[in-house]
Parts: sequence; C-alpha cells; structure tokens
Amino acid sequence: MKGVQFLVAFVLLALASKLVSASDPGPLQDFCVAINDTKDGVFVNGKFCKDPKLATAEDFFLPGLNIPGNTSNQVGSMVTPANVQQIPRLNTLGISLVRIDYAPYGGLNPPHTHPRATEILVVVEGTLSVGFVTSNTDNRLFTKVLYPGDVFVFPEGMIHFQFNIGSTNAVAFAALSSQNPGVITIANAVFGSDPAINPDVLANAFQLDQNIVKQLQSRFWWDNN
Repeated sequence: MKGVQFLVAFVLLALASKLVSASDPGPLQDFCVAINDTKDGVFVNGKFCKDPKLATAEDFFLPGLNIPGNTSNQVGSMVTPANVQQIPRLNTLGISLVRIDYAPYGGLNPPHTHPRATEILVVVEGTLSVGFVTSNTDNRLFTKVLYPGDVFVFPEGMIHFQFNIGSTNAVAFAALSSQNPGVITIANAVFGSDPAINPDVLANAFQLDQNIVKQLQSRFWWDNN
C-alpha cells in the first residue's frame, strides 16, 4: 500500500514539475530594455536586451494615452497600444496596456482573440456591450452591459468583443497579461488572409454559397489596432 501511495505521489510531483516548467521563467535581472540593434544585445523572450547601464527613463515611458483615437473607420473604433513595441522596458515583464475608443451608435472592437494574454477592461466613458465565447464544444456566450467604472475580464485565448450601444463616444482601458499579447481579429484572419483561404473551405465551414465567400474575401478588412 505504501508503495502505491509513493508511486501516486511521485506521479503527481512529476506532473506538477512539468506544469511549472511549461510557464515562462521569471526574469533573472532587474530589467531587459528591448532593442532592435543586435550588436551588443542578449536575446531574451523574443527581444534583444540593451545593456542595463545604457538604459534611460525614456525606456520606461510612453506619453499620449490621453489623446482619443480616430474612430472614423469601418468598425468605428481604434485601439492605442502600450506594449513592448511602444515601451521597450516592458520586455520580460508580462504586462501591457491599451486604450480603446469607440464611436457613438455602434462603434465596435470586432470579435478577436489574444493568443498570449488574459485581458481586464475598465470603462471610463460611455456604455459598452461586451462578451466572450468559450471554446468547443460549449461555445457559451458570457455577455454584460458595462457603464463607467465597470470592469470585465476576457480569459486568455477566448474570442471577445466590445460594442458601443450608447449615443456618445465611449472609452475603455485594458490591461493584458503579456508584454506582447498578440491579436487575431476573426473576420480579418478568415476572410482577409494572404494568400486567401480556398473559398471551398470557407463555404463548407460557414455553410455559405461560394459566391458570398468570394465577395467577403474581396472586401477590405479594417485593422483597428
């Protein structure tokens, strides 16, 4: 009996250690300022690091998130990011931020997913209808109407959206659990891929006439990021 208990404990410990090793390791230095010049850099988490002695306050700083984004586009929204591309010091820290502006009467941040991050969003102006859909086979929709001060969480990898149902501009800020969360806008990826996906594939997948698929593929799919 003791042998069986030891074996079970050993297996559980092995599984636990495997799960731990699957996550990103913690940084081994105070900071890693991302740079594009590889001459004097060390490659860490997808970016080359500046020599810490050469870091400045500007590497930790980004102005301008008080400036509204231009929502005069097909979807009526604009995402202004503050990730490792804009703030090099975010490299290895596992966090980033976005400002999202929505036009009145239907400004939409279209259904999309972040493959590497959970998102927590707070509304500061306006009224938003938000939601996300769980994975197969449930495909369950969680949705809520948000007002200023309300917070909503979109789990990592889940398809989600925000839609302005009010008559005024709306503004939200969202934090993401990655310095480089990535974004896949569903319609853009499916109907605007380069090269295009075979129309037969999409016609069968969406149960649509092939001519409708070709019409959708011929459209310009706006990227609000």
